[in-house]
Amino acid sequence: MKYINPSQFLILIIFVITSYVSNAHDMVPGAKQDSPILLKNGTIHTITGATIVGGDLLFENGKIVAVTRTIDPPKGSVVIDVTGKHIYPGLISGISSIGLVEISSISASIDLGEREALNPNLRAEVAVNPDSEIIPVTRANGILFAHVTPLNSRGGLIGGQTALLNLDGWTTEDMTFRSSIGMRITWPSDPQLRGFQIDPSSVDDPKKAEENYAKKIKELEQAFADARAFWKAKDQGNKVLDVDLRWESLGPVLKKEIPVLVYANSVRQIRDAINWVKKEGFEMILTGGADAWRIAELLGENHIPVIIGNVNTTTRRRSDAYDTPFKNPAILHKAGVRFAIAFSSGAPNEANERNLPYEAGRAVAFGLPREEAIKAITQYPAEILGVADRLGSLEVGKDASLIVTNGDPLDIRSNVELAFIQGRSVELSSRHTQLYEKYQKRYLQN
Repeated sequence: MKYINPSQFLILIIFVITSYVSNAHDMVPGAKQDSPILLKNGTIHTITGATIVGGDLLFENGKIVAVTRTIDPPKGSVVIDVTGKHIYPGLISGISSIGLVEISSISASIDLGEREALNPNLRAEVAVNPDSEIIPVTRANGILFAHVTPLNSRGGLIGGQTALLNLDGWTTEDMTFRSSIGMRITWPSDPQLRGFQIDPSSVDDPKKAEENYAKKIKELEQAFADARAFWKAKDQGNKVLDVDLRWESLGPVLKKEIPVLVYANSVRQIRDAINWVKKEGFEMILTGGADAWRIAELLGENHIPVIIGNVNTTTRRRSDAYDTPFKNPAILHKAGVRFAIAFSSGAPNEANERNLPYEAGRAVAFGLPREEAIKAITQYPAEILGVADRLGSLEVGKDASLIVTNGDPLDIRSNVELAFIQGRSVELSSRHTQLYEKYQKRYLQN
């Protein structure tokens, strides 16, 4: 018998793991639309207008050209009878790590961000793996777009630039719908918040924790002060100025071309973040927002939209009612705060992002009107991310990015039967369907 030493064994294990992780999925991206497509006799949920029962929807060259009761098929068009089916805009995941994480327990498959505290020069779309097995799994449940967000490791502040991707393409260039949507900021951890309790005595050294919190905020403020100084010198034509990609990348934020996406959860974090952006003069989108319901009035007064990360989750405090996270969207809606629902706040979620519609469904069960829940994963994220001119509803002139379902997409019993991204027919098979078909044969053979 031949033995190998521990170092050889470790190399073998790493080889096996990385070989598995690097495998590409077998789904072929859709071809560009080459003829008009007419969906007939479906229930069309336009989102921004009335629902048309038994209506027709026509799209050509990737754009919707007609949505009405009856449409005569143009010459050479493909007619698809969707009687008894429902037509919705493609769902949008407001915050995502899809394509950046394959298996969260295997570090070789994680490319969420860097370990440094300040990384504004990072671009999320560059790191996305277009062959990720998670992409077709997510797409099969009607999620056609994902706002991919870099995430700092513990203690990081500026994660980098976010990007909105369509979930079908050969390369990251094919998939990038719009880059530099915003700049990811992770607000320093609340020193008084530990697990399910707010109790300063539970912190090993409360005074030191407070000092560290203040230090992190100062570090964030200094980063933007340095960036301003850099751009001031650059605008004055300073030829000897050293190039610094970090400060270069903060230019769009300083010029108010893109917002900052601040990840914060506690009341203190959210309030401090609002005060900071007001002082800096930035546009802000709040992500996470576990305590947003507690200060909904403040968010509304300052016109700050929220991308809620996780509805179907546990409470952050032992004193909170069990349904606190479930009611968060309904409370924000009642207060008039613009919001979208995401499956996560950008942390590794592996293949579970396919459950996005059920996050919205949980909110419906706890007070959010169903129409608002649908908008929270279609129209509202499109508006918050600045792409509502092309996505989020079924209107003439917008992209033909839509799904056909056999029921309510918020109901786990419903299935997506057809999907189109900018008119391209998208394959709905995935690793899940392949395994289903494989093991179904086991019983047919007996």
